[in-house]
Amino acid sequence: MRTSFNIPDELVEEFDRAWREEGIENRSRAVREAMQEFIESHARLEDVSGEVVALVGFDYRHHDVIRELHGTQHEFQDVILNTSHTHQGEWCLESLFCRGPAARVRELTYRLRDFDAVHRVKVMVIQE
Repeated sequence: MRTSFNIPDELVEEFDRAWREEGIENRSRAVREAMQEFIESHARLEDVSGEVVALVGFDYRHHDVIRELHGTQHEFQDVILNTSHTHQGEWCLESLFCRGPAARVRELTYRLRDFDAVHRVKVMVIQE
């Protein structure tokens, strides 16, 4: 199947450099591998159930999204135990330490990924 994506030039340049450095034969192969890793990560998060302890880390452009992010964090205060925040220029790095039902932590993770100004969201989960 052929498809097209709108991706910032800088990201494509970094991606091309990375797959070439790893010796992958072409961009299509690298994209397939990246998609497979995403699917595996998603499946691991979906498979978790019961009570969990989790660290949700994400980075974002402060001025583009701070009010909405604070609102979301207040909606999930039932699972967010505490937060840690640091600045790097216009970017922020935030860590949310969570405890509660896996489904609720998963919902928080997916909500954070919905923000265009959020660059990456990473999750580490420990099942109780």
